[in-house]
Amino acid sequence: MSTDIEPQEHTELRAAVTALGRRHGPGFDRAALWAEAGKLGYLGVNLPEEYGGGGGGIAELSLVLEETGAAGAPLLMMVVSPAICGTVISRFGTEEQKRAWLPGLADGSKTMAFGITEPDAGSNSHRITTTATRTEDGWVLNGRKVFVSGVDIADATLIVGRTSDARTGSLKPCLFIVPRDAPGFGRRHIEMELDADEKQFELTLDDVHLPAEALVGDEDAGLLQLFAGLNPERIMTAAFAIGMGRHALDRAVAYAKERQVWKAPIGAHQAIAHPLAQAHIEIELARLMMQKAARLYDAGDDVGAGEAANMAKYAAAEACVKAVDTAVHTLGGNGLTKEFGIARLITAARVARIAPVSREMILNYVSSHSLGLPKSY
Repeated sequence: MSTDIEPQEHTELRAAVTALGRRHGPGFDRAALWAEAGKLGYLGVNLPEEYGGGGGGIAELSLVLEETGAAGAPLLMMVVSPAICGTVISRFGTEEQKRAWLPGLADGSKTMAFGITEPDAGSNSHRITTTATRTEDGWVLNGRKVFVSGVDIADATLIVGRTSDARTGSLKPCLFIVPRDAPGFGRRHIEMELDADEKQFELTLDDVHLPAEALVGDEDAGLLQLFAGLNPERIMTAAFAIGMGRHALDRAVAYAKERQVWKAPIGAHQAIAHPLAQAHIEIELARLMMQKAARLYDAGDDVGAGEAANMAKYAAAEACVKAVDTAVHTLGGNGLTKEFGIARLITAARVARIAPVSREMILNYVSSHSLGLPKSY
């Protein structure tokens, strides 16, 4: 699905990724698709060319995730590994960090997870309690993280900790690369009722000793570096939701064209056709906001991108849920069978509403930042 306002190179990339996604399709082997997407350069399309990437931006990367999702083969770790971690390292990492990580993130041979959420902090990044204490030769991390995706397949996790500001005594967020085999770095699988290859984990950091070079960026940059990764996360989550919604809608439309109960296909009846048309409209509107957010981010407008990325994530999640629900109702009983593969999306669609930030927190953001209303928190 291309758009008239899309650059020609985006249309060509979309077509190529669509072909890749369809070759794998629903029931795909995640590892095989990840490897092929990396080999073809799609995983690192947003990373700098000098480190093996495609030299594009989040606009191109979100396109890749959207199209694999529309083909029924979404790669959720794209949200984390090249989008969050790759972006943070490419923008703020040292030369050594860039050379160590970016080529592998670009070709898929390395993956990185991202740990920010904590049991008692939720969406409040100011309540993060994972602490990083400076030592003579580096850092020591202690704390817990929850709902961290793909730790079992990641080579390292980018952990958000807090260091003490010697001038004020307050804590400020900092980012650390923690190798998966670091002593004291433990993980526990969280059982989820989700049909997804990417598992969720609770992490424990018990006196995890790290070298000084594990710190990404400037210790004093704090929230600037953190939100440099969170804006792409929201844009990519929107892409994930839009792709999922498109896939569900495509399956429903195909069914509505073929399924005949009386004398005409059920898609001829407005009770079926209108909800499908509404779902399509809302997906298209969400795509436009996602594209706006990606364009602003790639242009270096972090403030403008923050507003648009939150709106895109909200709109895409709502559109996805509606598309999946409409698809299930279009198919009736068949919408709940394994044969048609739509029922598994019911739970997955809700994930886009609550992660990485809930719809309510986005409404809080828009009401206070966009409308200038007083904060309620």
